[in-house]
Amino acid sequence: MSTYYNPADLAKFGNITEWQAEAGRKFFDYYGEVFKEGALTEREKALIALAVAHAVQCPYCIDAYTTDSLQKGADEAQMMEAVHVAAAIKGGAVLVHGVQMMNKAKELSM
Repeated sequence: MSTYYNPADLAKFGNITEWQAEAGRKFFDYYGEVFKEGALTEREKALIALAVAHAVQCPYCIDAYTTDSLQKGADEAQMMEAVHVAAAIKGGAVLVHGVQMMNKAKELSM
């Protein structure tokens, strides 16, 4: 079965520096700093990244942060809970935009 996303492409992520070496280096330096332990543990950051990966629907990120979360000690229940948090936030964001629609409908109905 063929899909648009090729899982093998995740391993090529570092190659984005080929066409913009300086920008790519700066991105990866930043990326590395962000995921270092700080006020949040590396495990917590991996779980956040996993949730965000689902919210932005990035299959490469989902694969990467599922692996990373497990490697950093998260369990399946924690990972699924993070996904549900992302789903709740994304669903809430859709619903709260209903206020915009309601405002516009009321404006047009006057």
